[in-house]
Formats: sequence, C-alpha cells, structure tokens
Amino acid sequence: MARKANNSFFLEEWLRTVSGSSVSGDLVKQNSAPSARSIIQAWSEIRESLQNQNFDSRYLQALRALVSSESTIHVADPQAKLLISILAFQDVSLPSESYTLVLRLLYVWIRKAFRPSQALVGVAVQAIRGVVDDRRNLQPALVAQSVLVSGAFACVPSLSGDVKVLCLELLCRLLEEEYSLVGSQEELVPVVLAGIGYALSSSLDVHYVRLLDLLFGIWLKDEGPRGTVTYGLMILHLIEWVVSGYMRSNSINKMSLFANEVLETSKEKYAVFAVFMAAAGVVRASTAGFSSGAQSLEISKLRNSAEKRIEFVAQILVSNGNVVTLPTTQREGPLLKCFAIALARCGSVSSSAPLLLCLTSALLTQVFPLGQIYESFCNAFGKEPIGPRLIWVREHLSDVLFKESGAISGAFCNQYSSASEENKYIVENMIWDFCQNLYLQHRQIAMLLCGIEDTLLGDIEKIAESSFLMVVVFALAVTKQWLKPIVSKERKMETSVKILVSFSCVEYFRHIRLPEYMETIREVISCVQENDAPCVSFVESIPAYDSLTNPKDLFTQRIKYEWSRDDVQTSRILFYLRVIPTCIGRLSASAFRGVVASTMFLYIGHPNRKVARASHTLLAAFLSSAKESEEDERTQFKEQLVFYYMQRSLEVYPEITPFEGLASGVATLVQHLPAGSPAIFYSVHSLVEKASTFSTESLQGRKSDPGNQILELLLRLVSLVDIQVSFFFGHLHLLELLENGYCAHTLMFSPSLYTFLFWFRCCHIL
Repeated sequence: MARKANNSFFLEEWLRTVSGSSVSGDLVKQNSAPSARSIIQAWSEIRESLQNQNFDSRYLQALRALVSSESTIHVADPQAKLLISILAFQDVSLPSESYTLVLRLLYVWIRKAFRPSQALVGVAVQAIRGVVDDRRNLQPALVAQSVLVSGAFACVPSLSGDVKVLCLELLCRLLEEEYSLVGSQEELVPVVLAGIGYALSSSLDVHYVRLLDLLFGIWLKDEGPRGTVTYGLMILHLIEWVVSGYMRSNSINKMSLFANEVLETSKEKYAVFAVFMAAAGVVRASTAGFSSGAQSLEISKLRNSAEKRIEFVAQILVSNGNVVTLPTTQREGPLLKCFAIALARCGSVSSSAPLLLCLTSALLTQVFPLGQIYESFCNAFGKEPIGPRLIWVREHLSDVLFKESGAISGAFCNQYSSASEENKYIVENMIWDFCQNLYLQHRQIAMLLCGIEDTLLGDIEKIAESSFLMVVVFALAVTKQWLKPIVSKERKMETSVKILVSFSCVEYFRHIRLPEYMETIREVISCVQENDAPCVSFVESIPAYDSLTNPKDLFTQRIKYEWSRDDVQTSRILFYLRVIPTCIGRLSASAFRGVVASTMFLYIGHPNRKVARASHTLLAAFLSSAKESEEDERTQFKEQLVFYYMQRSLEVYPEITPFEGLASGVATLVQHLPAGSPAIFYSVHSLVEKASTFSTESLQGRKSDPGNQILELLLRLVSLVDIQVSFFFGHLHLLELLENGYCAHTLMFSPSLYTFLFWFRCCHIL
C-alpha cells in the first residue's frame, strides 16, 4: 500500500519529505552505496556476537553499518530470526542503542519482505514486548521504533488476525503510557505518526477508535508534541495515504467509521489543527479518482464531510461572518498557517465565505507577515540588537509556508472567483489596503536600514517581492470578474482605479516582466481611458508634493531625509509618470496643474535618468494632447508650463537632464504650440544661452558631448520653427559658436547647417 502511495518503502521518510521537515530522523548517517562485502561482514559480526554472547563495539558497529544502508539492503527471514534472537536475550546486557538499531532492521525486513513468516512476526512481537516491559533500556528512540515496527507488522495483509491484534495492542499501550518520551524529540514525531498510519491501514477494526484518539489527542497532552505547520502537513499526507488505501481496497466500513469519529463529531480531546489537516488529507485523497459505481457515493459522502469540517474550522476564525479575526494568540496563528497550506495542498474545495476570509487573513498575516516585521523593526530600531530579528526573517524565508506562497495564492484566487459579490468586495479592499500599508511601511524600513543592515533589508524584500506576485495574480482575477461588458460602468471604473493605485504602491518590488502584470495593466488602462472620472481619480491619488519632499512621518525624525534617495517613493511616482500619458487626453488642464505639474517638475530633476526621462515624456504627452471642451485654457496652460520646463531642465543639464528627454520635450512644444508663441521663442533663447555656456574647446569634441547636443537640437529647430528676424539681433555669439566652434572641426557640413548659417547671417545683415 505504501509503495503505491509514494516512492519510498518507509512511510516516515515520505512524511518528512512532503512536509518539508528539515530535521533528519536517521539513526545513523546513511550510506547510499555500501559494498556487498561490507554487508556480509556486518551480518557475520552480528552472528558471531550472538554465538559468543559477546556484544562489544564490533557488534554495535555492525548494526550501525546495516542501518546506514537501509535504503539498499534487504533483510531475509533467517537474518530477521537472528535479530529477534538478540532481542530475546534476557541475561546478557546489551548496549542500549543496539535495541533501537535491531528494531530498525526488523522494520526494514517487514517493509521489504514479499511474504514474511507469520510465525516469525509473532515471535518478534513478543520479543519487542519483552524489551519494552524491561524499562531499563526504555529511551525515546526505542519507543518510537517500537511503535513504528508494531504498526508495520499490523498492516501486513498476509498475517493472521491474532498477530495483528497483538501488534495493535502493543502500539496503543506504548503511546498511551510513553507519549511524553516521543513528544520530547522532534525527529521522532514522523516515526510515531507513520506507525499509527500503518496501524490504521490494518485490515482489522480492532482498536481503530483508540488509534484515532491517539493520533488526534496526543497534541493536547501537557508533555506531548506541540502542533506546528510541519506536523500538520504530516497529518494531512498521512491521512491521504491511509484513506487512499481505503479507497483502493474498497474499505467502506473504515471510511464510514473515520468520517463519523473524526469529521462529523466534534471532540474536545481532539486538537483542532490535527482534525482540520486530516480533513484536508481526505479531500486530497478523494481527488485521485480511485472509485466507480457504488463506491463513488461513499467517497462523495466522505469528501462532503471533510469539506464541512474544513468550513467549520474556518468559522472558528471568522467573526460576524465578514471580518477576519486576526491572530492574536499562539493558537490562532498556527491554525491560520495550517489553513493556508492545507487549502493549497488539498486541491479544489467548495467555496464559502469563511474559507475565503480565512485564506485572505492567512496570506496577509502569516504567509506575508510584513506588518508584524515592520512594526517590530521600527519599534526596536536603535534600541535592541538586530540579530534576533534577522534570524526570524531568515527562518520565515526557509519555512514551507513561504515556499508555497504561490500555491496558496492560487487557492485564494480560486476561492475568490466563486465567492459572492459582497465577499469579493471585502477581500478586494483587504488586498488594496495591504498594498497601501506595504508601501508606507516598507518606505520607512528601506530608509532606516539601507546602508546599515542591507542583508536584513534584502531578506525582508524577498518576502515583499513574493507578496507582489500574489497581488498581481489576484488583480488579474479581479479584472476577469469585474471588467466585463455585463458589469456596470461605475464598478469597472472603481475597480480599475483601485488596481492602478495598488500597483503603484508595489511597483518597487516589480523586478521581472510578468505576463499577468502586463495583461492586467492593459485591461485597467483600457477601462480608465473610456471616461474622465476614473482618470482624474487615479491622478488625484498621487502623493501630495509636500509629502514627497518633506514627509511628517515619525521615522523621518530619525534620519536626514532626501526625497531623491527614497527609492520606494520614487518607484511609485515612476509608475504614475508612465501611466498618466496613456490617458492624458481625459485629464483637464486644471487637474494637471493642481496635481501633476509640481510632481513632474520635481522628478525632472531626479538623479535617476530613467525617472527624469519619464517626466520629460509626460510633459511631451500633455503638450501634444487636446481636449475640445477647454482648448483655449489648455493652450494657455501649456505655454505657462514651457517657461518653467526649460528653466528646470536646463539648470540641471547635462548632469541630470537626459538629452533624449530634453530633445523630445522641445520638439513636442515646437510642434504643438501656436506659431510665434512666446514660449517657443523663450525655449530657443534658453537653448542658445545654454549653448553659450560651453567653451569652444568642448564644442570641438564628439557629437555626443553636451554642448554639441544642444547645437544639434538648435539645428533641428530650423525645420520646425519660423524664427522671426528680430529674435536674432544681439545673438552674434551664437553665430560665432556655430562657425568657430561646431563647424571648425567638421569635415563634411550638412545642408541644414549651411542653410542655417546663411539664413542667420542674412537675418543679422537685415
């Protein structure tokens, strides 16, 4: 049965793997390629020790060698008989470790044997009972291996019922009396769970309820193991393994008994997290499609009971049906974690409001616990050592919950798609609020830690980057729900604006080109472009100018704040600078003046040329835009913008202002302002004045040098501007620059240059 469910002979190893456990359960270090000679020699040493009744270090070393090769060796019946004889010795003192190693080899025997001797198994059980009853050698590892091998014996199909009953009685007695021993060591928990799993797979119903009581009740005992996500995953996959066996063997009675005892009846002595994960395991097993005919009905009933139990647990965590109770106790936090990863592992589950709300809360507080991280660091910054918090963040990054954040996000989106309109709206607002808080809080952390704790900041940003992916996938799911023809225009516009604002908040964490991101952006921008209202609403969400340059947050009192070094804020503004041009025709001149212009001019002077270039592009987009309802006002405002634009751009050229951005802005203003506009004359005048600041030597350099680029730009204007003669009186120094500076080193003059020089002289002569 185990071999069909997984690729390992050993159930406990499979449980460790699928749960992501980092704790090794090996009794000795594993040897993947033992030589045949070493195996033969080890058995020879054991046989000789038994004959001489001398169990020295060579005997112990031989046992270790065999156990280290457990994945490759086979233990035959004669060798098993040899091992049982060692356990049966009463008068000889054996090293305490040897009992555990012998039990492990008996486990290898029973798991790999095709048809083990029934009599030999019976003798083995009696020998194990004798060792356990002699409490002198009772150690946690020995108890765990005794539970494991007893369970493995009980699930062998060919054994008689009497032998199986002996095995089950021994297993139950061990767990009831010695649970404190196995609960004290983390590496032993999967061993014990595997033993219970084998026992539950036995063909007998004897002690079945007793086994369930042990599996689900041990977590509540004072000295038992504590419930964790890792153990929860072990329970999930253990029950998947067990129930899959029931389905294959058509054990309808056991399916019914399991449903009645675990899923349909609430028992105070059962740990909630364990029952919940077991229900998820049933759902996962039921999706495999083992059944047909009458059996299908029974499996359907079992799955239905499991889904109801999952929803019942969700209701425990939900207050008033709408608002998620955020985890405030040690019990709620782990339960939410189990909730998230269980729904990711078990596949599709019927949608319900409690499930959706719990999954949302789990994502925002447990999978991406950024709010808790930020609050902790801000409160402790400069007061407490940073080391413990670094460990906390590192541990979360390596946790299975975070590693499966993508699958959890997928389950979340599936639940969202099937939810009611009311619950969709609630969840959407929770995600959008998360984005706003992420922006505000990470902005603080980045400014506080940058250059001081870069490693820690990088680890925090790994969590934030993963949350960005969740937001993108969710936003795409939202567009598929609301940006459809049948949805009201108001709802579509509201949704589009909220997505854009949220994307601006998480833009800092976008480091790769995601198809989902691009698809979502295209959909929402297309909707915003249809009407003035959403465009204005989006633009008005830009942070105010004062908050950009002189924020009043508490954290700025701890540092010397410089707006150009605030990378999180810069990324958000860059998003606006890139998106606004796509709907600039819907934006009124007054809205551009009141909200956009000051921010645009501020970031024209940003030292990051990508940001500065985007600001130039935005200005060019506005200058080339038109709006029939305010044509005169718009034209007048464009001219006003140009004066400050030229001043702002040229004062930081070439140090900051990129020539491509400046050239684009100047070309656009010349093309779209009325002929003879004072703004055009001012622009050309400003360029001439700027060109005159460069020395003749600098103008004799490469064409890519800043001074030569300005002159090239002036040449381009010849074909674009009807420059009036009077403008050039008093500008003889420009002619001198052009003739002596630019042209002196040029071997091949362009026709436009000759034309410009000739025309310029004519103007001056006149």
